[in-house]
Amino acid sequence: MLNEIIVLLEKYSDKEQAEKMSSYMQNKFKFAGIQRPVLKELIKPYLSKSAKEQLNWDFIFDLWNVDYREAQYIALEYLQKHHKQLQPSDINNLKKLITTKSWWETVDTIDAYVGEIVLKDEALKETMLEWAVDENMWLRRTSIDFQQKYKEKTDREILEKVIAANLNSKEFFINKAIGWSLRDYSKTNPDWVRDFVDKYQGGLVPLSIKEATKLL
Repeated sequence: MLNEIIVLLEKYSDKEQAEKMSSYMQNKFKFAGIQRPVLKELIKPYLSKSAKEQLNWDFIFDLWNVDYREAQYIALEYLQKHHKQLQPSDINNLKKLITTKSWWETVDTIDAYVGEIVLKDEALKETMLEWAVDENMWLRRTSIDFQQKYKEKTDREILEKVIAANLNSKEFFINKAIGWSLRDYSKTNPDWVRDFVDKYQGGLVPLSIKEATKLL
């Protein structure tokens, strides 16, 4: 199936669109030039065919190694089809995806899958605390964001620790993640978020505070 997908990407490539898409991503990646809605339609038959199969990590990593950025998007579409099969033992595979060809548009999809498996095994919360102080900025971002869909299941102690570990950061993507995670939790527990912002306002940059308090 991998070869068929590569042929598909090359068949529907659009050089002009590829340049625009690459420019939007700060020229970090090579694109075939296929926009996401079109890409989803093109790969639908392949994903439907694989829906009843077991999650195949080799296939995901093969796609991750393809030069075209669209191949990574296909890998994530495939993962979405099979996300219910994810197990705590898959944490290292997700870590590899997060730390390879990293940028916000892939990492912000993967962090939700990290969130799913942490719910299955609370021991992985310790892994999130480790990621919160990792040298890799995208792992730190994931540790801050992985609970975004948790609502009442949010572990406030973990949320506080991973954010506190990243206060006074100069990284835009870290400060944005802090704001987003707090804003998301403010829908469930606004008083806690208000208290958190008051407690840590000396270490929260204006961007984080702005995002965190948008709904308060």
